[in-house]
Amino acid sequence: MGRHPLDVLRLAISAGVFLACVVVAQAPGVNEVEAAIFHEFQRLPSWSGPLWRILPWFGYWPGIVLGAGFALYLGRLRMAIAVAWSGVAAWALVLIVHQLLGARIVPDGLVVAPTPGPGPGGFLFPSLHAAIIAAVATAAGPYVTRLERRLSWVLVVGVAVAELFLGTSLPLGVFAGVVLGWGVGTLLHLALGAPGRRAAEPAVQAALREVGIVPTEMRRLPGQLFRPQVYEVATQDGERIQVKVVSRLHRFAGMSYRARRVLASLELDPVPALSTPRHEVAHEAYITLLAERAGVGTLPVLLAGEIEHGPPFLVRRQVDGRLLSDLEPSSVTDAQLDAMWQAVHSLGSAGMVHHDLRACNILVDEAEQIRITDFTFGRITASRQQSIRDVAELLVTLTSVVGVERAVGSALRTLPAETLRESIPQLQPIVVQRRFRTQLRQRSDLVRLRREIADRTDCEIPPFRSPVRPATVGILAAGGVAVYLLLPEVSSLSRVRSVIAASEWDWLGATIVLGMLAILASGVTILGSARQSLPVVKTLAVQIAAGFTGRTTVAAVGYYTIHLSFFDKLGMARTDSVGVLLLNRAATIVITTLATIAGILVIGDAVPVGEVHPAWWWWVVGGALLAVLVGFLASPWGRTRVWWPLRAMLGRLIDTVVPTLRSPIRGIQLVGGEVLFLLFSALGLATTLTALGSHYSLEAVIAVFVVASTLGQLLPTPGGLGAVEGALVAGLTAIGIAPTDAVAASLTARILTFWLPVLPGIAAFRILQHREIV
Repeated sequence: MGRHPLDVLRLAISAGVFLACVVVAQAPGVNEVEAAIFHEFQRLPSWSGPLWRILPWFGYWPGIVLGAGFALYLGRLRMAIAVAWSGVAAWALVLIVHQLLGARIVPDGLVVAPTPGPGPGGFLFPSLHAAIIAAVATAAGPYVTRLERRLSWVLVVGVAVAELFLGTSLPLGVFAGVVLGWGVGTLLHLALGAPGRRAAEPAVQAALREVGIVPTEMRRLPGQLFRPQVYEVATQDGERIQVKVVSRLHRFAGMSYRARRVLASLELDPVPALSTPRHEVAHEAYITLLAERAGVGTLPVLLAGEIEHGPPFLVRRQVDGRLLSDLEPSSVTDAQLDAMWQAVHSLGSAGMVHHDLRACNILVDEAEQIRITDFTFGRITASRQQSIRDVAELLVTLTSVVGVERAVGSALRTLPAETLRESIPQLQPIVVQRRFRTQLRQRSDLVRLRREIADRTDCEIPPFRSPVRPATVGILAAGGVAVYLLLPEVSSLSRVRSVIAASEWDWLGATIVLGMLAILASGVTILGSARQSLPVVKTLAVQIAAGFTGRTTVAAVGYYTIHLSFFDKLGMARTDSVGVLLLNRAATIVITTLATIAGILVIGDAVPVGEVHPAWWWWVVGGALLAVLVGFLASPWGRTRVWWPLRAMLGRLIDTVVPTLRSPIRGIQLVGGEVLFLLFSALGLATTLTALGSHYSLEAVIAVFVVASTLGQLLPTPGGLGAVEGALVAGLTAIGIAPTDAVAASLTARILTFWLPVLPGIAAFRILQHREIV
């Protein structure tokens, strides 16, 4: 069993933090922040009470028994001893502290919920249950997998929350208990040792003797703090070997790798997880043997084993030589570079990859032959993309050693030019992992490397565009704003439910009808936007289906897509189809803008705000912005990218509008349908208020709906989710509706008039697809 130097630091930190908590706990009263946290946890839903009453038992003697019993069931005797010892030790320490410090005396009324609350003398400090479960989780940590370790700390958090919900401990007591338990578990690791800690040299020698290797001399090689320990060993038989002791997993996909997978412009293959250090050692031994069989020079594997109650180790034959990272560029010959590429080609031909071809893992032996070491990240049954990744990584490594020109030239002597072309996307800075980027002397080396490959293979450097577009970031930000706007409404949901339950359901039925009528009214605008006659029934059916495709997509993209598909099925030219949608959108913008202005005026009459006198600097800023806009549109970039396309779109719109508006019937359909859509939707809000028993001015409610729906649609969330509801609540409250009724009416009206029609829209969409109408 090993001991980790950081355990001393962890123990010191836990002792210092706990003593600081003791000092704070001895002060009279309770800090306002601590009291607020305590009250917030006590306001958790009452139906979750049974769960919180069960969890503290995991921080008591049943938890110790279960933890030790589970370890014995798995055959881990030392883990069972560690769990039992740490739990009992934490229990004893907490009881001692309770006797020394006594209970915290708190003001009356701190516990406001009907919970068990503290004992008769006040709150005990620290929390017994939190300390025991934290000690058990810390003690068991080195013996379990990463996932099991995380789950154990989730249980610690659950016990801590239960203590606060039940009112048996204050937040400071819970925190101090967790810190104390963490310190007890750490002290156990220092006293008894634990897996995952550095193995002492005598333990390694004893493990080698167990497998029949008698060491006569052992020297530990320098290395990084968290990397495997490597020893050079001379044996009694005169053989020289290398022993690699793996205390913890090194092959796992961290947060940075996962973030790069999201941001990169190509899909990076996930890293298959290895469960334990033993699994990692066995994996490396297996891959190394396969690579040797494929003709790749390696450090020959002799055996793999495990130190008793300690970490596993891998024994390899020692091969003298120099690492590529230690060589000067001039001392690396072309034949050696070709041999490196031949090794990569042999691995790829055998369906294997290395995925860690750094200079420190490439050895030039005394015979000037190339040997590849450390196959921890290796894989079998590799795909083409994974093999290309090996090529890209070796290009980066060789660039750091011999320069861009020799790296690319040596690759072209061994590999096809097409392989190097495929490696260019793998050479993005966001794709190349940090351990490879740090080898390069300059950040611009990757740019030069991509340019050199493109020039030598006669290809273009592809543009690297991340899937995370600015629009996507905007949508996420808008979603956050929407959530922020909805949070105040969620806090009053209990009152909202009671208001809705007491509503008049016939008026809510009218709200549903008005929502469907609004969809049909928007179908009338489509009929009025086309120069040719459209089938009425099919057009209205497509409009119902658009209630699904348009309201569940960002910026209503699905609304336009389904209509374009419908028009294509009718044989309409694409320019005419686009013209119909442009005219429909233009009519919506004009009428909605006018209605919004009128609505603001109506709301202003309902909520007097006094006279507004713009300051002089408003006019200056407005004039400056106008001048900047004019200058931008007059610039070459503004003319070609903005003004000319906008003028062409307006021209197409006029070509569509003029013939359409010459028909009075189509003009009435276009304008009247849009007006009816707004009116029916606003009346749905009014009927919802009536169902809730609220008193209101119909004109003011219609104005609030128009303004709120217009402002809410500025956020690129589907249907303005969150923004529309927040604006409706603010507007209704401003015209005198009670806040609870405003929240209830806004949420109910939006569900019944906007989101409920999605259900028939799904059915209509499937039917139209089945009949090949869209």
